[in-house]
This record gives sequence, structure tokens and C-alpha cells, in this order.
Amino acid sequence: MLIGLTGRIAAGKGEIVEYLKKKGFEYCTISQVVREEAAKINIPIIRDSLQDVGNLIRKYEGSGGWIKRLIQRLDLKKDNIVDGIRNPGEIEELRKTKDFVLISVDAPQKIRYQRVLERNKASDPKEWKEFLKADERDFGQNESEEGQQVGKCMKLTDFSLINDSTREEFHKKIEEVYKKICSLD
Repeated sequence: MLIGLTGRIAAGKGEIVEYLKKKGFEYCTISQVVREEAAKINIPIIRDSLQDVGNLIRKYEGSGGWIKRLIQRLDLKKDNIVDGIRNPGEIEELRKTKDFVLISVDAPQKIRYQRVLERNKASDPKEWKEFLKADERDFGQNESEEGQQVGKCMKLTDFSLINDSTREEFHKKIEEVYKKICSLD
């Protein structure tokens, strides 16, 4: 099985990843491949720069370029999670694989900003205005077709989760979706 994750910044994709890893899923993220490419060409590892590198590869290799690179690393005989899907072309490419399911996750903006501050990732925006700018770009505002398009990706999902309460409640929602996915086999 191959489960893809898309969603807004700090909505809860990481919680889904941790849950699925406990179920034996192998984890990979598009952003790791983007980070590796950025490091090769000496680009700073900050959100804006990473988004620019992501867009550039999609422009020259097609919207599914990152997924094509990532799939080469996967053992598709195992259960895998692909995190960080940000363009419909990536979904199109993943739909070509066997047993692909896409999950999106969202949460209210202020909750997500608080999570960004708490997790304190080096590449995350620290100020409210920076967060809003990054969130809008990630969602697809003022982006080209090969750019960040999380909003469009979220419309293409098989399952959608809202993470607006406690961690325990969100884990129950994840469990419900996981059971539905397993019943598809």
C-alpha cells in the first residue's frame, strides 16, 4: 500500500506519519529529496528557497518530477508513506502505482501557527506575517501550475481529516481512516 499525505503547514501530517510508522509503513518525504537537491547547488535550507527549488524541478521535469525521483527510492512491495505532496502532477504520478491512497489534513490557521512555533523547525517561519505568506504560497496563491498547489491537492484526496482538537481525538480520526483504507484491499 502507498499512502500519500498533503495538507497545510503544521496541520498534522507528522502525526499521521508517526501513526503509520507504528503500523510498519516506510516513511519518505518529497522535502527530503528537495533538500538534497538544494544542498547540491548550495541553496539555503529555508522554506522559500526550498519552494523555489521544488518549483524549478517541476518546471523542467514536469509536475510529477519529484515523485518520479522519489519512487525510484521506494520498495513498492512494502507499505510506504509519501509525505509533502504539493502539486496535482505528483498525485497524477502516484495514482499510476498500485494501491495508492491520498489523505489530506487541515486545521485552523491560528492553531497551525502555534504548532509551527512549538515544533521550532529551522525552515519554518517564526513571525505571524511570514507564516501567512508561506501558508498562502504553499496553498497555491500566486503560484504557477508547476508551483505549490496544496489547495488543489486537497481537493483530490480520498480521505480528509480536520485536526482541530486534542492529539488523542486526532489519533481516533486517523485510526478511523486507517480502518477504512484497510477495508479497501
